[in-house]
Amino acid sequence: MTCLAVAGATGSLAWQAARRFTAARTIHTCASMAALLELFTNGQADFGLFPVYNTREGERKQYFRFFDRITSGYWVDNVVLYSQISLGVFTEARNLADVRAIIGTKETLSQCEEYIDAHLAAATEISVADTKVAIAEIRQAGKTDVAVIDSEEILQTSGLHILEREIAPYNRTRYAVFGHNLAQPSGYDATVLITEPLPDRVGLLVDILGEFSRRGINILDLRTENDVKTQKLRIYLEVEGHVTENNMTSAIEHIEARVIQQKGALRLLGSFPRVDMRTKHIKTFGFIGTGEMSKWFAERLQGEGYEVLLTGRTSTLRPEEMVPRADVVVICVPISATSATVEQYGPLLNKGKALILLAGESEETIKSALAVTDPGVEVMLVHNLWGPKAATMRDKNAIIVRTSRSGLFCSEFESFLYKHGADIFHDSPSKHDLLMGVGQRLPTIISVALAMTLHENNITSDDIASHCTLTSLYPILAMARVHYQNARTYAEIMATAGDSRKIACDFAQNLDKVMQLADASAITELVEQIDTNARNLSENFLEARMRQAKAVDEVLSRML
Repeated sequence: MTCLAVAGATGSLAWQAARRFTAARTIHTCASMAALLELFTNGQADFGLFPVYNTREGERKQYFRFFDRITSGYWVDNVVLYSQISLGVFTEARNLADVRAIIGTKETLSQCEEYIDAHLAAATEISVADTKVAIAEIRQAGKTDVAVIDSEEILQTSGLHILEREIAPYNRTRYAVFGHNLAQPSGYDATVLITEPLPDRVGLLVDILGEFSRRGINILDLRTENDVKTQKLRIYLEVEGHVTENNMTSAIEHIEARVIQQKGALRLLGSFPRVDMRTKHIKTFGFIGTGEMSKWFAERLQGEGYEVLLTGRTSTLRPEEMVPRADVVVICVPISATSATVEQYGPLLNKGKALILLAGESEETIKSALAVTDPGVEVMLVHNLWGPKAATMRDKNAIIVRTSRSGLFCSEFESFLYKHGADIFHDSPSKHDLLMGVGQRLPTIISVALAMTLHENNITSDDIASHCTLTSLYPILAMARVHYQNARTYAEIMATAGDSRKIACDFAQNLDKVMQLADASAITELVEQIDTNARNLSENFLEARMRQAKAVDEVLSRML
């Protein structure tokens, strides 16, 4: 028979949390945390339940010491208990002004501190181990000016009258479940590590965190405390992923070998299905489009605990079957097919759903989406400026085009991008398309035209290498990038509609003007034009780009 041990009496908050842990068949109540620790470490209980965090109190500082005393076993699961704490009195006629003393467990009194300060500041607080026992003693003594703070269930079963309900709103407590065997991966996991006492070193904490962040591992929680005996630093880390994953193993090995330089410096407390104290409103994402970019996003959304459905022309699940099942429908197809796809499937979305467009053209796409979807459907466009070969979103640009119908679901997707490190910029539809003309369409057109020019003039790659300066190599590198990767992608970029076309057309006209001045040897006019351009670009912009250019030059010079 599976036994779960808790510190607290029957009916207490810990006991209520234990009832929600379905793996346990029996609950063993302990009078103290010390008794619980002894029972678990001696193997007399299969699992132990420990409070580690409360939304009103914050973290339980003593868990550092608890973890030290758990010499075997692993953190294998969590229980999050929403506790509706109420205030009860012994006679129905009593009101707040009559209360002279308040009893409750140490935890409940602490969680209700804000309410007590506001309404019962003059009352004496009395901490008890077992509320039910204390209620019986007070009733036997005939005291009526005492109020009791506990769950509504305990107050009612003890025959008290509820004077105030929900006196500690948003009150949730996270309990760690410890078992004797490491939990298997679930696909949506977290790992908890704690360091041994560490010698002080400048940059130690930053270097430890860097090993996780550069691998795209998100840090969920970080706490530090000085070891009681040595006063050396100890670091507690909760990170996303299971300890058996390659990324995690690599990070731990590098931290011990290169950062701390002490084998065994990181102690594994456990891996378990991830718990999220935040509220998620989206359960299911449905993708229309099964290309590499859809799969890239799908993998990361699944890593956040969302269900993801992928549909396309060849998928078994058809898009029209998927749409009713998804909270958010994401369209991720080639730019030239986006508007047609929106017009085909947009009308199938019901009120209360969301449509997110992963697209490189904004104005016409959004116009189509708003026209064909129900007014109660959220609409937002996201243009991710990275491809499916990117390891992470960290330091990558994401352009967000919100609409008047972007709401809660859209904001949650934006939070997902932000959490994974994307640099988010908000644009209007026309501004997005105009800037994409500068950032994508025009450079691509120039690269394709340059390659055509080289071919027409019989210029080989060897000729380029021997006659380029580092500065003139920049457009060659851009040209090579365009022609090395997916041609369809760049063709789609060049063919985008909207204001990006204006940028290319304006450039063509200005190129013709500059060529006329150059052919006429109009040096003075060319100098004046360059000076005018420099003023328009601003000195700060030019200085910053020059620093970048010099850094690139330094890298290129080492590679040549």
